[in-house]
Amino acid sequence: MQIGIDVGGTKIEGIALDATGRELLRQRVATPRDYDETVAAITALVTALESAAGHHGTIGVGIPGAVIPDSGLVKNANSGWLIGQPLGADLAAALQREVRLDNDANCFALSEASDGAAAGAEVVFGVIMGTGVGGGIIVRGRGLSGPNLIAGEWGHNPLPWPQPDELPGPDCYCGKQGCIESWISGPAVAADHRRVTGAGRTTPDIIAAADAGHDAALATRARFVNRAARGLATVINVLDPDVIVLGGGLSNVPRLADDIAAQLPAFVFSDRVRTSVVHNRHGDSSGVRGAAWLWPAS
Repeated sequence: MQIGIDVGGTKIEGIALDATGRELLRQRVATPRDYDETVAAITALVTALESAAGHHGTIGVGIPGAVIPDSGLVKNANSGWLIGQPLGADLAAALQREVRLDNDANCFALSEASDGAAAGAEVVFGVIMGTGVGGGIIVRGRGLSGPNLIAGEWGHNPLPWPQPDELPGPDCYCGKQGCIESWISGPAVAADHRRVTGAGRTTPDIIAAADAGHDAALATRARFVNRAARGLATVINVLDPDVIVLGGGLSNVPRLADDIAAQLPAFVFSDRVRTSVVHNRHGDSSGVRGAAWLWPAS
């Protein structure tokens, strides 16, 4: 049995797969905003999955950051309580076996490139738009991490082609201003709506109001789509992937893939945009399957 864990900003999801990749169980718990409590929550989730399935399994964990190979410490995590912590070692000690960690966007991209919405594509860019904004790159079926472990981190580049009212941009947890993540993550969309309208609403409420035709919410949605298209156009200009797969909670915005694709020609350095923008096949937390596959099936 293979167990995958996806550590998100608001939820931790676990999945158990059999040797054929068939899903046996799936459970979710809220994400604690504390390191020790996060370790305890992951441990409890694994224990619950194994108890329900009646089997022990290998464990792969997708995290919103990267693990430094030399030290085993987490870096670049938007869940700040993970930064500088030996998460893999602490989970291995708690669960009494080796635990493999990788970036959550890499896990998502692997899942969708293997048997999801981008199956068969040579170069795939998997997008996470949720509590944070990240990306994973799959080339010919293999993940690309890079020597700095930041391949695909489009969320921490400046928003391209900024308008005057977008400068210098919101503060980002990374210490800079105007990062793409600070404009198009879930919390960022709510903050943008509040800045423009003065109304404090959650992002799901804003999207629902936009679908109902409310003008202010429609305008917020339009700004979000345009900014996402600008950011992904620079990804295409650099990487030129065959397929971009949208994941994370915001991937559930209705018609999002088509609306982003419609705006790409204005920004991509080509006479025609051949890159497909698609919704994920395995759900907004498809990465939990990729996390399980950090261990090959035996």
